[in-house]
Amino acid sequence: LLLFYKNNNLETVWESKENRNIVLEKLSKSAIDGLEPNDYDIKNLLELEKKVDNLDELSLVEYDLLLTNNLQKYISHLSNGKLNPKKLYNDWDLNVKEIDINLLITKGLNNNNLNETLENCKPKQLYYKELEKALGVIDAMPYDYSKPIAFAAKGKIKPKESNPIIFAIKKRLIYWNYLPKTDSITKIYDKKTVSAVIYFQENHGQICDGIIGKSTINALNFNKSERREQIVANMERWRWFPDDFGSHYTLVNIPDYALKVIKNNEILQSYNVIVGTYKRRSPVFTTKLNSVIFNPTWTVPPTIIKEDLIPDAIKSRRYFGRMHITIFDRKHNKVSPYIWNPEKANNYSYVQDPGDKNSLGRMKIIFPNKFSVYLHDTNHKDGFSRNFRSLSSGCTRVENPLGLAEYVLGDAKNWNRLKIDEKIALKKTYAITIPQKIMHYQLYFTAWTYNDHFVFRDDVYNMDFDLYCKLRY
Repeated sequence: LLLFYKNNNLETVWESKENRNIVLEKLSKSAIDGLEPNDYDIKNLLELEKKVDNLDELSLVEYDLLLTNNLQKYISHLSNGKLNPKKLYNDWDLNVKEIDINLLITKGLNNNNLNETLENCKPKQLYYKELEKALGVIDAMPYDYSKPIAFAAKGKIKPKESNPIIFAIKKRLIYWNYLPKTDSITKIYDKKTVSAVIYFQENHGQICDGIIGKSTINALNFNKSERREQIVANMERWRWFPDDFGSHYTLVNIPDYALKVIKNNEILQSYNVIVGTYKRRSPVFTTKLNSVIFNPTWTVPPTIIKEDLIPDAIKSRRYFGRMHITIFDRKHNKVSPYIWNPEKANNYSYVQDPGDKNSLGRMKIIFPNKFSVYLHDTNHKDGFSRNFRSLSSGCTRVENPLGLAEYVLGDAKNWNRLKIDEKIALKKTYAITIPQKIMHYQLYFTAWTYNDHFVFRDDVYNMDFDLYCKLRY
């Protein structure tokens, strides 16, 4: 604040009523971006504006300072978020966007385009713009008087069946615009309602079979306030994320269990993925793809050493042979499983050989990051058939990983699928540098829109409500 006024010759800058009104309107309507107008002392500012013509010189100076100070805060919140993810989470590594707030305000005033300047402070991502619209839509919806639908935990309702709770289900589908308001509300699970349920399931990341079970009921039971909070929390996250992802990148959205390859704003490929469990969460970060490794070895990470390897190896030293794991001491000498000392287990490193038993499968893609995670194949393919795929120890497992490897290597002659299979068959480890510049983003967002419908995903790490509360208190 002091630097701003020093750069403006220690003079007041808000003599223009038009500019003051622009600021007051932006602060008053900051809720359209999921922000809180009370954070910007808006009541006090509006009172001062009402009596601005009668303020003495000292009060005018104080008003000027308050306008600037709260505008600076607003720009910071709008551009970079109200909260700092690195202070909230130890597994988020996102760079703060560089912004010269004082220069922005000065240019907006000098160029007489303050309103446009402030609009340009918002995140540039389409996801954010869609969420901004979604917040307006949900705020305009009528109050949600519905009560949670009671449903037996193991119960299922199939098409053409009759069930009294279909009444409540249809009302929820009407409220969320999946059925027309003119729909005849009966207890019959009719064809039109089945179609609506399938579309609802698709927009909530569920198996789209039209069978109503626990997960569908749970999603229907979210009320307007809870979904609004989810939208606000996701808008805050998009203020943390980069404005420009570049022209060519891979994007993992953790709650969506999906990896997408995007080039020039077009989704070229999409893969199902398995992400970290609640206790071993997949981190959030940005980086650049580096290398593909075929037939990788696997160095067991500390968490798995502590929670999995040590307990299993204590039961039987045959564990190491069964899992094709070699023990090394600190001088990288091999250690026999039968002289391995579990009390000094952390003094050793544990390396799993390439092959069918290897936890990384036949391939991994590495990239710089401080969490020691990567994209990889897996020897446990059954996990991909599940709808809930928060199953790994923090790395991201990719379905059809060799297809992804072929794409990122981008060499149809030397690294087509046939050549890749030949290399893997040799059972030797090969590392190939990725020649293309492909950025990699691993992010966490649970709300967006598609075809004018809200799209939500389960908040697998229970982060939405906690973030919303921190934004408001």
